Order: sequence, then C-alpha cells, then structure tokens
Amino acid sequence: MLSTTGPIGVFDSGYGGLTILDKIRELLPQYDYIYLGDNARTPYGTRSFEVVYEFTLQAVRKLFELGCPLVILACNTASAKALRSIQQNDLPHIDPSRRVLGVIRPTAECIGELTVSRHVGLLATAGTVKSQSYPLEVRKLYPDVQITGVACPLWVPLVENNEFNSPGADYFVHKYIDQLLEQDPEIDTIILGCTHYPLLMDKIRQFTPSHIRLVAQGEYVARSLKDYLSRHTDMRTRCTAGSSCEFLTTESVEKFQEAASIFLHQQVHVRSITLE
Repeated sequence: MLSTTGPIGVFDSGYGGLTILDKIRELLPQYDYIYLGDNARTPYGTRSFEVVYEFTLQAVRKLFELGCPLVILACNTASAKALRSIQQNDLPHIDPSRRVLGVIRPTAECIGELTVSRHVGLLATAGTVKSQSYPLEVRKLYPDVQITGVACPLWVPLVENNEFNSPGADYFVHKYIDQLLEQDPEIDTIILGCTHYPLLMDKIRQFTPSHIRLVAQGEYVARSLKDYLSRHTDMRTRCTAGSSCEFLTTESVEKFQEAASIFLHQQVHVRSITLE
C-alpha cells in the first residue's frame, strides 16, 4: 500500500477546536491543514458515547478521504468517547498506516509538572467529566494526583453566541468555579477541559484565586504534536508542507466565518460538506 501524503486533519464538533488549530499553526506553520467542524450537530458534550463515536468516525473517514495521513481530534468529548475505539478497532481496517490523536493525553502529560498540592480541578462539558477520561489518563502518569471535575453546561453556548465578554457571563463563570473549589479547596491547578474555554479566560481568571494555575490546552497539544512528528519521521514526511489551511463545516458557511473571526481574529474561506 502506498503511503498517503497530505494535510494534517483537525476535527472538532464545533468552533472550539479553532483554539487548538491556532496554537498548532503558531508552532508548526510549515504544514498544510484541513479543519473540519461538525457545526450542524454540535454540541457533542451531552450526547451518548455511541453517537459521539459514530459522528467522530464519520469525520475521521472524511478527513482520510481528503488525504490526511494524521488526524487530531481537537475536541475533548470526541477524545474522551471515541478516540480509543477508533484507534484500536477502526484504524487497523481502514488504514493501519494512518494515525488519529486526541487532546486529553497531551494535557494529562503536563499536569504532574504544574501542580504542587497534587490537587487538580477540571472544568469541562458534562460528557468529558462523566467519561472520567482525565482522572484515568492522569492516574496512569501521576498516581498521586487527585482530579476533581465540574461540568459547565452553559459555557459553550456563551462562547458560541458571542456572549463570553458580556456581564451576563459573570454569574455562570463564577458559579462553576465556586462549585469546583467548594468540592476541593486544595486545588492549585485547573484544566480547562474544553477547547471553547480559552475565550472565557479573562473571566475565569477574574473569579479564580490568583495562586491557581489555569491550563488551556492549545499550547500543550501543539507541543505534543511537534514532539510526535519529531519522533515519527515516517509520519512527518507524509504531512505536506505548503503552509495552507482549508476550513470545512457541516453547517452554514456564513456562521462559521463569523465564528472564525472571533476565534482566530481573521477572515477565512470556508466550504460546506456533509458527513454520513
């Protein structure tokens, strides 16, 4: 079988993965990228494991069809609910030479170096918290670190409706941080376990005690990808390097362009596709 060469695929259920893509392109600008947002079926955070797996596999197959040798699931819910099944059960049949990576493992890897108290908080979607993926991954690497998670169901709608800087956002940001710190007052590090949350960073910082470190995922995922490509020369040579980026959405092109201007602070050309 001839090895496929092409762009790096980046998939998210909506717009949040643009925060991951932004950091990846900042660190690795030389490669070509395709970003696919399943905006028509977002959010994934409240959906069942079976549905998230089905939707994510459809997206991975589409990115493979478009020539991607490597796909990053820039979505915590997809990483939590679908990644392992796709890696273990589907890739061997689809194409064993391709790879699918997630965002949870790279985030977990950095935690041991960041926390002193060994008490870490997780703010994420209900699906990510319920999956227990972060405690499981962190425990493999750092058995002494305790993870406490709180779901923040209203944060994604605040971001996607461009209300993240509004006074109305204050109540809901403050509420979930207070819930987390009430459950474990010893927390000294908080993982923002959803790719939308960096846009709420100013408000999250406002309501978080100053000694607590906030961990946004983008830079850690980007650093992990750079390390992965440096260790896997075969995959690095298959990722084309033309510094291009294509954007695909399953929903309205106009809505995606509007959101991209918020997440990336730039205008982008977008194409609409269907997943099945």
